Amino acid sequence: MAFLISGAMLLLSKLLTQKVAQEEQKKVALWAEAMRILVQEGDEVNDLTFHLKVVQTNTTIPAIVVDENGRITQHVNMDSAKSRDTVWLKRKVEDFAGLHEPILIHWFHNTNHKVYYGESTVLQQLRYYPYVVLTVVALFMMVSYFAFSSSRRAEQNRVWVGLAKETAHQLGTPITSLMGWVEYLEMELGKLPNQAGDEMRKDVKRLNVITERFSKIGSEPVLQMVDVNKAVQGAMDYMEGRIGQGVELELFLFPSITYVELNVNLFDWVLENLIKNGIDAMEGKGKLVIRVSVKNHKVHIDVSDNGKGMPRNRFKSVFKPGFTTKKRGWGLGLSLAKRIITDYHKGQIFVKESIPFVRTTFRIVLNEVRF
Repeated sequence: MAFLISGAMLLLSKLLTQKVAQEEQKKVALWAEAMRILVQEGDEVNDLTFHLKVVQTNTTIPAIVVDENGRITQHVNMDSAKSRDTVWLKRKVEDFAGLHEPILIHWFHNTNHKVYYGESTVLQQLRYYPYVVLTVVALFMMVSYFAFSSSRRAEQNRVWVGLAKETAHQLGTPITSLMGWVEYLEMELGKLPNQAGDEMRKDVKRLNVITERFSKIGSEPVLQMVDVNKAVQGAMDYMEGRIGQGVELELFLFPSITYVELNVNLFDWVLENLIKNGIDAMEGKGKLVIRVSVKNHKVHIDVSDNGKGMPRNRFKSVFKPGFTTKKRGWGLGLSLAKRIITDYHKGQIFVKESIPFVRTTFRIVLNEVRF
């Protein structure tokens, strides 16, 4: 509708401009004739009041009279300061010739003069007016689009935050029950065989961590100064025994202590998502490499796998909510990972490179804390 209205406005403005231009042409022709009568027939015509009034009424349209030899004999409604410059006047004659055909008038002794004329200020404004309106309409459409997009994103955020907090609330009861059952089994059986009790406690503790993560979505997380090597190592300690026997894991930490501001709980979530995605890409069999490096006071954490990879046109779309290549899942893991890194930690996360069945690398960039 906006484009249709804009098109109609352009068409209407063009028609009005053409009509005004025609009226100005008639006005200049009448002015030129009145000038001729005043100059040539002044002694023969008794009453020149009307002709004088016609000449005086042209106060807006610039015009220049040129004789047969190309000399400028008169001009009207021109810049008073610049009109003293003959070269400037001749340039204006050329400009006016490009706008309109000059009007031919018969002057003294059968000589012909030409009247070159331009456009009034009103006509010039009328020509530019629709473009000003179109610019305003375009700005209005842009503001409306961004306002609508922001409103929609805010509504989606409220839905996800509400869903996350409700999930955390619902998980609380069965986790508490599981903790009770682990303690009961240990009391009844003593130390559980094969250290099963310790592993069960780890998993229950992990469920508590996951519940805490969901409960913090939508809230501003507390960041602490942490050695990035310890943070990455801590995430790997949990994942190492749960990645499957077909996956070879290599970890390369930075040789010196490097501090970043982190919420360790949420950062672990990001690494787990990247590791799980890498394992899925390798279909449970391959090599996963995590490398920590520092360059120009930026901490780089690279997670690489030798899975099937992805085309370059998917590098950005993998972080959009709902994007997934798996048969199950909602495609929210990488979207949440991006939000955690960019919004909460003021860092970056992106696909650095992808070579099918050779190497696909996700990179996290965090700001080093300098002392």
